[in-house]
Amino acid sequence: MEDLSFSPMSRVAICGGTHGNEMTGVYVIQEMEKKKKDKVGNSVTVTTVLSNPEAVKVCRRYIDKDLNRCFTDILLSAPLSASSPYEMKRAHELNALLGPKGNLQAVDFLCDIHNTTANMGMCFILNGFDWIALHLFKYVKGKTTFGPVRAIQFNTTLPEAYSLESVGKHGFSLEVGPQPTGVVRADVYNMVTETLDLIMDWLEKLNSGSTFEGGEVEAYCQTGVLDYPRDPTTDEIIAAIHPQLQDNDFKLLRAGDPIFQSFNGETVKYEGEEAYPFFVNECAYYEKRIAFQLARKISICLPSVCVKKD
Repeated sequence: MEDLSFSPMSRVAICGGTHGNEMTGVYVIQEMEKKKKDKVGNSVTVTTVLSNPEAVKVCRRYIDKDLNRCFTDILLSAPLSASSPYEMKRAHELNALLGPKGNLQAVDFLCDIHNTTANMGMCFILNGFDWIALHLFKYVKGKTTFGPVRAIQFNTTLPEAYSLESVGKHGFSLEVGPQPTGVVRADVYNMVTETLDLIMDWLEKLNSGSTFEGGEVEAYCQTGVLDYPRDPTTDEIIAAIHPQLQDNDFKLLRAGDPIFQSFNGETVKYEGEEAYPFFVNECAYYEKRIAFQLARKISICLPSVCVKKD
């Protein structure tokens, strides 16, 4: 595979509180701002952003609309009015601050910190084949003192990408759990701060002229979602995640494996093709009619990357 060169990753944004009750990002950003950590090294300048301050104030996921679904090209180009949802207005503000999305003026790299109530460990969530993001994942996975570290890939085009990290030229979301909403856990917090330190270390090395050799990384490519069983008349949920699936994110799921236990004690079995479940019983996804998402495991061959020489 042909080697690739990129412009220096000199402008970096670290965001937290995109969902106002996911507390690791909130406290990481607050701590970075207390320390005035706007300079990480000679070549990287970091902007810290508390993405959804109004939701953070009331410790809610959002005020009017899920902010992390507001960054498609269509939504960012839609006119605003006084009655527009708060998060739509905030998305336009963040796009102006960190973007515009798809523009050369956008920040070089954007990392958005999230928590999940699912037992997923540390996950890098990215859109498509972002070689910078995938190399960062490879570097962090090989350096962390904790585990596991996984990559989740969504095959979404940039105009359709709805999450905040898509505003940057490169980027990903860090999804870390399990952690209840409105709660901060020291072990999860430490995982994120260690990951951020490694990210900055890699960016500094890249900007200083280091070449990062290619190789292969394993990723989970999202293929679909499953909803909870529902009453056909009332549409109410009539089953919970089966105990054999609960907390077993990324464990291979085969046809016949139990996935739900109805409230009258019956077991519902999986009927699809082999897949890897993730976001299992994520609290915030009840409103989205998602019990868990499904993925296939893929191997991605990375090119070597370096910074463009003058």
